[in-house]
Amino acid sequence: MTESAAEGASLEAPNIVTLLYRAFPDSPVTTFLHHFEVPFFSGLVIAIVSVVAYRVSRNAQRVPTRGQNALEAIVEYLDRLVTGIMGPQGRAYTPFIGTLFIYILSMNLIGLVPGMHSPTSSINTTVTLALLVFIYVQYTGVRKLGPVGYIGHLAGNPRPKGVMGYATACVSVPFNLVIHVMGELTKPISLSVRLFGNIFGEDVLIAQMVLLGIAALAFFNSPVGLPLQLPFYLLALLTSVIQALVFSLLSVIYIFLMLPHHPHQEESHTSEGG
Repeated sequence: MTESAAEGASLEAPNIVTLLYRAFPDSPVTTFLHHFEVPFFSGLVIAIVSVVAYRVSRNAQRVPTRGQNALEAIVEYLDRLVTGIMGPQGRAYTPFIGTLFIYILSMNLIGLVPGMHSPTSSINTTVTLALLVFIYVQYTGVRKLGPVGYIGHLAGNPRPKGVMGYATACVSVPFNLVIHVMGELTKPISLSVRLFGNIFGEDVLIAQMVLLGIAALAFFNSPVGLPLQLPFYLLALLTSVIQALVFSLLSVIYIFLMLPHHPHQEESHTSEGG
């Protein structure tokens, strides 16, 4: 763990791994867990989500239980979210976007549990997620457009006509290619920084409110600390949902923009001719 990462971790409330490391600093187990703290909690989230999904879906019934009802409602909402932007073709991407949303939301929320830690408050986690989306978008572009069509998409899909058209394309294509490539590269940066900044900020705010509530013990001669962090828990719940939704929505839009599109005029002419 780097010094900057250690300083960032000290601003957040200590989690169970940090407490174990402080209690047993010479133990190889606690040292290992402390070094891989973020992957540990990321794996814990995966395990929890997998177990819950398996237990709810393994005995699917015609008359659904409350757990099955909740799971079906989440899947239906995510499917409407994706297809509402991309149309019927978006259903093929619902599993990827749905998994992304549930995983990010779970990582955001686990940090609100005492003793736990939000993996998304680490820039390493959010950059990895953003790079995953970036690779998936580029893979989708190559698969749907073909290598030549993919390069043409990045070049702005020029349609030169005549000598002047070709001359204009020769000038505009290099600029379009550079600008589009730079735009594609900045997308994962914006995704990762936005998610990291919001989750890290809310975790730090809650930790500082906890410390302030404990400090009130001496000031007010109170037998217990003041729960100053409670209002910010509600704010953190809202922020966690919004950030997972924003990350997923932007991922949907990035995929949609990479897919081949047919001009609306052609569709209207076809419908009129029919």
